[in-house]
Amino acid sequence: MIEHIDRQKLRRIALVHQGLTKRQPFGLGLEATLRTIRHLGYVQIDTISVVLRAHNHILRTRVPNVENNHIERLLQDRKIFENRFPVAAFRPIQEFRFTMLHARKFRSKTFSRNTKTLMKSVLDRVTSEGPLRSRDFEDTRRKSAGWWDWKPAKRALEQLYFQGDLMISARDGFQKSYDLIERVLPSTVDVREPTIEEFANFLVDTTLRTHGFATYKSFSSGARYGVPLAGSVKEVLKHRTDAGDLRKITSDGGSQYWVKPQTLDRQPRRSAKTVQILSPFDNLVNQRERLSEVFDFDFQLECYLPEAKRRYGYFCLPIIYADQLAGRMDCKSHRDESRFEIKALYLEPEFASRKRFTELVDPLSRAMVDYARFDGCHEVFVTKSTPALAKTMLTKVLGN
Repeated sequence: MIEHIDRQKLRRIALVHQGLTKRQPFGLGLEATLRTIRHLGYVQIDTISVVLRAHNHILRTRVPNVENNHIERLLQDRKIFENRFPVAAFRPIQEFRFTMLHARKFRSKTFSRNTKTLMKSVLDRVTSEGPLRSRDFEDTRRKSAGWWDWKPAKRALEQLYFQGDLMISARDGFQKSYDLIERVLPSTVDVREPTIEEFANFLVDTTLRTHGFATYKSFSSGARYGVPLAGSVKEVLKHRTDAGDLRKITSDGGSQYWVKPQTLDRQPRRSAKTVQILSPFDNLVNQRERLSEVFDFDFQLECYLPEAKRRYGYFCLPIIYADQLAGRMDCKSHRDESRFEIKALYLEPEFASRKRFTELVDPLSRAMVDYARFDGCHEVFVTKSTPALAKTMLTKVLGN
């Protein structure tokens, strides 16, 4: 028999493992920032700046006094590294070896003679001159076709980075410096390429540490970009389930999850009745099917859709209240004017009545003000809301 676990318990397990049930789950300061990244496994990077950058936002949710320079300091101290495995993210330096299978996929690509020559030239310059940025190379194009039309040397740098010849040694905002791996990695870091079985166990362990429970699809998501894992993950799950290290459970949505027995035996911490505003790239919400089934919350990042196809807005931030996702808000920071605009607030049906929103309005307004201040804004205003009563009630509280 596969044990059935109610959705509320799964929500609490998920929030505990994500560090979202108390204000300082990993402590305060630089070391807490490092502990957060080590626990989550990665913090995603994104270039969108209509509000706080994704990595700073994700960290701020868990480390209240995080500073914008913490990432740069941890990179300089070689406590974390940057990689695209399988998304652009900051990761604990100890996990470097588990990106090597991903890099091997990129090394197998076929290139023209001219591209090979360019890549060799770029690698030779980095080898002899030390860390270099894209702007240290001449742009040989006659005309650029836009933001993502990288100059040839930039494409060569990125390919060398993807395939494991170079690492990002430092960042100045979004200007990256590239250097040889052996000059970036501390000598204590294990650089042995993992076996497929080791990699499959790594995915199972890190997923359970971060999320508490997961479907087979969640465990195998690391197989993207050509790492052949399907059979290995299944074998690991079967072996560890047969050994009693894992248990199979199901919930209201019907999906099967794997979980450690001690996770189920432990009473999950009840979430405080506070509000947290999440990044759309937050580790809690990045698995959309799980989010829908466990939290009954359908979420899509719409900034990549044509405006006519957007339902909620360009860059919506999910809102947690206690152990529920209560709504989302499309926001924009007008930093030059020190104004934070809630362009549109959308409440989930359960919170859309005046009676229920009365419970939410004070903690939500405090969270809005706190988030806006961290993003450099001191005035918060709501342009519209659904239902309309939310704007009226929030405007009154924010005005005070």
